[in-house]
Amino acid sequence: MADILGISAFYHDSAAVFVRDGEIVAAAQEERFSRKKHDASFPFGAVKYCLEESNTPIGQVDFVAFYDKPLLKFERLLETYLIYAPKGLRSFIAAMPVWIKDKLFLKDLILKELSGISDSPKFKFNPEKVLFSEHHLSHAASAFFPSNFEAAAILTIDGVGEWATTCIGIGQDNKINLFSEIDFPHSLGLLYSAFTYYTGFKVNSAEYKVMGLAPYGEPKYVNLILDNLIDLKDDGSFRLNMEYFDYCTGFRMISKKFEKLFGGHPRKSETALIQKEMDIARSIQEVTEMAVLRLARQAVKVAGSKNLCLAGGVALNCVANGRILKETEIENIWIQPASGDAGGALGAALLVWYSYLGNTRRVNHSEDSMKGAFLGPKFDNKIIEKFLKESGASYEKLDDEALIERVSDLIAQEKVIGWFCGRMEFGPRALGARSIIGDARSPRLQSVLNLKIKFRESFRPFAPSVLKEDAENYFDLACDSPYMLLVAPLKNEIRKNIGEEDKIKDGFNKLKVIRSSIPAVTHVDYSARVQTVSENMPNQRYYALVKKFSQQTGCSVIINTSFNVRGEPIVCSPHDAFNCFMRTDMDYLVMENLLLDKTRQKPVDKKDKSWMKEFILD
Repeated sequence: MADILGISAFYHDSAAVFVRDGEIVAAAQEERFSRKKHDASFPFGAVKYCLEESNTPIGQVDFVAFYDKPLLKFERLLETYLIYAPKGLRSFIAAMPVWIKDKLFLKDLILKELSGISDSPKFKFNPEKVLFSEHHLSHAASAFFPSNFEAAAILTIDGVGEWATTCIGIGQDNKINLFSEIDFPHSLGLLYSAFTYYTGFKVNSAEYKVMGLAPYGEPKYVNLILDNLIDLKDDGSFRLNMEYFDYCTGFRMISKKFEKLFGGHPRKSETALIQKEMDIARSIQEVTEMAVLRLARQAVKVAGSKNLCLAGGVALNCVANGRILKETEIENIWIQPASGDAGGALGAALLVWYSYLGNTRRVNHSEDSMKGAFLGPKFDNKIIEKFLKESGASYEKLDDEALIERVSDLIAQEKVIGWFCGRMEFGPRALGARSIIGDARSPRLQSVLNLKIKFRESFRPFAPSVLKEDAENYFDLACDSPYMLLVAPLKNEIRKNIGEEDKIKDGFNKLKVIRSSIPAVTHVDYSARVQTVSENMPNQRYYALVKKFSQQTGCSVIINTSFNVRGEPIVCSPHDAFNCFMRTDMDYLVMENLLLDKTRQKPVDKKDKSWMKEFILD
């Protein structure tokens, strides 16, 4: 028996996870508590939540597992700098950011922070209980151990760990073996981030915007990228031409040579997007898909398995994931829903249980062990009602059946609803616990949600939640997609014929074309990032809502987008949810069994954006 606390921190997306005897008890990102998006600091809020949820004082934790080895990373970065910066060690020390120096003494820092969580000022956490895992091994463990596979190929792709950027391996029972890797500075994640930077978006934060922008463009730059930036082999291995990049030794992603190749400086943040950026986004997306497909084929070939587990930041590229299923011999795929650094905390904790302690792994072949990713805090009606009374809010309390029927009716009336029910999701996707929902059949809601509620770019697509049993009627998808990590084409039966004039529209003019019977969740290339909801999902209330809407309207699909505004983390608490609801154009808010009508609330000054702090331009 062992209680294990997993931690990721000090780079981006800090998180904490609690594992008890191999069971995932709790998991959350620090940003949800601190309200700082992609918070990299020590996850005080997430750790405290995990300890409270598991009812475990910090002194009773058996092991603390950290998701990478900072000293190894420092050594590798020193080696890289000496290769790419001839001025040598003095230049290296002068250029290295402070956080690298801090990481050299990370174990002491972790011990200090953990001891500070205790109520006793004399408490000192045992240093022998703090263990470190290699970065990509943590990713691999987060993907394989929670999966429902006894054996599988493993593929991890991200920006960079300590040294590796891409790893191929195999998981078998309670063991993981990583036997092939591509090392820094050759990185598919950093290649994509370079184009994120060039198109004017924020690195390590907005890569998904490039993916969403891609269908508006044409792949005009694919050959330019393949001929100059990346040497991509048939087996998926690759090398970057570092003359075009500056992330090894400088403070920019790209070099002047990159700018010259693509004909100009990077787009300035918040300026208008033009067709060039759309074409560049489409091109780098296609190159990325090409590389991921080749790597996936190579992984299952060398592992001798038709099962594939994916993790690392690039595993959040759901367009590439969808193509893996459609265009390779892979039969089953499982993707860690918190694929980025946050999920590394989970992998590190599970490595302690299985690899360090040698415990037997028991696999449930019918479902994974992630509990639907519903691993965060939950607030009951009593707590929520107390908060609403103190806030002077107007609300009504309904039983489950009445609530579901009422909300289904409101969705059918094209109302936009904040949905705050059950345990918060772990990972970047809202899956029906902290969601904004609406009618997927509405031609106007895509624009309304983007501009008046999410305060974000008009081109951004929205995801559908669809009943698992009806998914094949809407999407060309051969498996479940509970974590919204697969993009699939819409079935021809629900597509609408469009005229020749609409077919030739380019750029954002494509947005004006109604392409299907569920236009609010149909991207301009007739695709959608699908979430299937099933009767056995932990969040039964969300399934019941989609089911009721299907019975009332004959449509088994609703809009599901994350409950937050642009640049703000997904809401965590009733306070977060109410604050977001009141300062946007949402019509209704559901918090467990409590329903709030915007028209019955005291008005607030929506022009006052100070509540969004620095997040608005993130």
